[in-house]
Amino acid sequence: MPWKPMSTVDLRKEFVLHAIVSGLSFAELCSRYGVSRKTGYKWLGRYRTAGPKGLEDRSKKPHDQPVHLAPEVEGKIVALRHEYPVWGARKLRKKLLQRGGAVSLPAISTVHAVLKRNGLIDPEASLRSTPFIRFERDTPNSLWQMDFKGWFHTLDRPCHPLTILDDHSRFNITLAALPGEKTALVQAKLEETFARYGLPDAILTDNGSPWGSDRNHHFTVLGTWLMRLGIEHLHSRPYHPQTQGKEERFHRTLKLEVISRRQWRGLEHCQEEFDLWRTRYNTERPHEGISDRFPAELYRHSQRRYDGTPPSPEYPASAVVRKVDASGKISYKGHSYLVSKAFRGEKVRLVEGSDGEIGVFYGPNKIASLKGL
Repeated sequence: MPWKPMSTVDLRKEFVLHAIVSGLSFAELCSRYGVSRKTGYKWLGRYRTAGPKGLEDRSKKPHDQPVHLAPEVEGKIVALRHEYPVWGARKLRKKLLQRGGAVSLPAISTVHAVLKRNGLIDPEASLRSTPFIRFERDTPNSLWQMDFKGWFHTLDRPCHPLTILDDHSRFNITLAALPGEKTALVQAKLEETFARYGLPDAILTDNGSPWGSDRNHHFTVLGTWLMRLGIEHLHSRPYHPQTQGKEERFHRTLKLEVISRRQWRGLEHCQEEFDLWRTRYNTERPHEGISDRFPAELYRHSQRRYDGTPPSPEYPASAVVRKVDASGKISYKGHSYLVSKAFRGEKVRLVEGSDGEIGVFYGPNKIASLKGL
């Protein structure tokens, strides 16, 4: 996919950051971002020479000298850090604003740089003492959390923000302004996301539409599609939103910093602003949950490339196979059993266990048990 005009510089920034730290080959990374290796090396070289400024179109580069942080402002930041020695850049910046500490308030990333430059950040502090235990996956793409942020009005039509967060790095994989929450819309956005970032090992969702209806009916058409891709679809415990705590926290931040701050003209306006904020969230905003690092510093593209949806699973010739009918049922030994409408038209395998129970499998995934035979 080519660079999108609405976020060209942002995509370049994301690309070069991942080019520096990603485990993918440079050719593979260029392929996922839709640029030639020559173009990729050009932007990587400009970034290494001039930093983020080098990623701007040269015809639009400002000709004036960059504004340097005033020494008195840096001094106030250092003094605040000594006054509040456990506070990070975000809290210190807020306190500086409350006290009227600077005519031109520096960005959070600037405050962080001042602390680092003055030796006021201990990289091992979070290892010695943490306020509470955080549970997270050990590697990027081991688990993605996905959900819809509650819809809101625009002057055109409602916006339904779809968000996907990497559990390990807090990297915002997707922030999409969708017109609804239909399966087709979600699947199309996931295909676009998989093409760029690769496939995760598992995706965690709640039990609402289009992910599932309740604890006894987890399977959906979308979940079946994920199974065929080799992605485990996990569901949070009903009535326990804390299972998706990182997504819930991300949604609060999104509402506070973006959604509640302006009147929205339509979905295109939403997406433009989402793209800008997503870049800041991933590459400029220190995250307390990862020791004030940027999510992009910890994220790596998945080695599992997306090559389109694989065909339905095949089974050995000796296997006992049944086709799921339109009502979601199969027939076996003269009886009809409900499996799930999510597998309509698909073939499933029946495997008898040592206890006489019949397991129903879709590929390697056990989806039901037949009892009372």
